Amino acid sequence: MEKYITAFTNAFSETVQWTWSSILFDVAWYTNYFWGLIVISLFVWVLEIVFPWRKSQSIIRKDFWLDGFYMFFNFFIFAIIISGVFQILGVLFNEIGITAKSLSIINITHWPIWAQLLVFFVVLDFVQWFTHVLLHRYNFLWRFHKVHHSVKEMGFAAHLRYHWMENIFYKPLKTFGVMILGGFEPEQAFIVHFIAIMIGHLNHANIKITWGPLKYVFNNSVMHLYHHVKALPEGRNQGINFAISLSLWDYIFKTNYVPEDSGTLEIGFPDEETFPKGFFGQLVSGFRTKKR
Repeated sequence: MEKYITAFTNAFSETVQWTWSSILFDVAWYTNYFWGLIVISLFVWVLEIVFPWRKSQSIIRKDFWLDGFYMFFNFFIFAIIISGVFQILGVLFNEIGITAKSLSIINITHWPIWAQLLVFFVVLDFVQWFTHVLLHRYNFLWRFHKVHHSVKEMGFAAHLRYHWMENIFYKPLKTFGVMILGGFEPEQAFIVHFIAIMIGHLNHANIKITWGPLKYVFNNSVMHLYHHVKALPEGRNQGINFAISLSLWDYIFKTNYVPEDSGTLEIGFPDEETFPKGFFGQLVSGFRTKKR
């Protein structure tokens, strides 16, 4: 028991220290996710102000501050809270013989760094796409994912508005993706993480982005707005456009749907009227058994 307590406290304190060091600029700038998130958010917000897609939408849109709080809660506060738990699970897995290399099917350590980063990006994005599909396909997961779909006006900060349980769902599967690569994360993986944050912000922002022919590769704000549509198209009641960073998965698996690009559609979900509007109500939402 003592080793589990030690693992928990060490992970917790290290995460707290890393976050505090980031706030004080006491870490390498390229690994400073605290200020990196702020810089990316301000940049995309300025783009929203200068090039608004839905011009009637206010600069300080509906739930702007709530979504801003969610960004820091999910990215930092909850990460600190849960870090010790995941460290304990790591200890348990090691004890039963499951290591970072147990599921390894490819060794990319000797590849050029650009190739390592590309494979890392693609594998993790597919894992997240698949997880996202599951969040829509199963009612017990959808109940938590509703928090993200409760957004009524789209903006950059909506990217990280999601229920804390989604951290629990995504983390193990992302770890599984890393294990496929032999438990290896490229030294320059921060590049992939910052690119993913930027793409996620742009996809949720009040900016019309389609990428031209590259729309079949990269997710975009037009495609993702339809992911949030309140009235799903006939025969697509379990969702559309599940892309995170790469839209190609939706085109490959035929889950894509973009009939037009006016940006005027209503977003949300059918029973949103009874859904909690505040953070604390949403914090405990999802544990009820009400069906979709």
